[in-house]
This record gives sequence, structure tokens and C-alpha cells, in this order.
Amino acid sequence: MRNSRLQGANLHRANLHQAELTLLDLNGADLGGADLRQADLIGADLRGANLHEPDGEVHRGKAADLRGADLRGAKLAGVNLVGVSLAGADLRGANLAGADLRSADLRQAGLRRAKGVSREVTANSGAHTDDTTRW
Repeated sequence: MRNSRLQGANLHRANLHQAELTLLDLNGADLGGADLRQADLIGADLRGANLHEPDGEVHRGKAADLRGADLRGAKLAGVNLVGVSLAGADLRGANLAGADLRSADLRQAGLRRAKGVSREVTANSGAHTDDTTRW
């Protein structure tokens, strides 16, 4: 599905296990409860997408655009999120333990009850936060 346009697609609970979603346009798509185990989301456009409580852990998300995405309860532990834009994303209750957040944009992101992320962790990783980041 590389380089495809699936804007607003209903992929709720879809089996995307080991799927290559590289450079895919999923702007506004519903991926809630989808099986994203080992999915490759490098460069994917997921602005405003619903990824609420995906089943499984995303394999790679480097340089994906997740601005405004619903990532509540997402399992992102250990995921490469280098340079990913998470500005305005809802990450409440997400597991970010060990995620590589170097240069990730967390401005206006909601991080309440998120695991493995704190002001100290983001400062040490070089992630971008400001007074609009909701801890």
C-alpha cells in the first residue's frame, strides 16, 4: 500500500499486522483498535487519525505526521519516533517507555497518564515541548 491515499478510510479493527504503510496518506482515517503489530508507518500522514487503543505495538513510526491524532492508550514503547510530529496529539494513557523521541514535536500534545514520558525524559531526549504541552 506504499504511497497510497486512504484519507478518512475506515480501518477500525483492521488487521494491519506487519503492514508496510510507508508514506501512506491516512489523514483523518479511523484505525481505532487496528492490529498494528510490527507495522511500518515511516513517513505516513496520520494527521487527525483515530489510533485509539491499537492492538499491538507499532514497529516503526519515524518521520510520521501524527499531528492531532487520537493515540489514547497506544502501545508505543520502544518505537522510533525520531522527528515525528505529535503536536496536538492525544496521548493520554499511551505507553511511551523507551520510545526514541529525539526531535519529536510534543507541543500541545496531551500526555496525562502517559507511561515512560516526563518533562525530564523529553528534555533529555531533545523532544520539543513548551507551555502548551499538557502534562
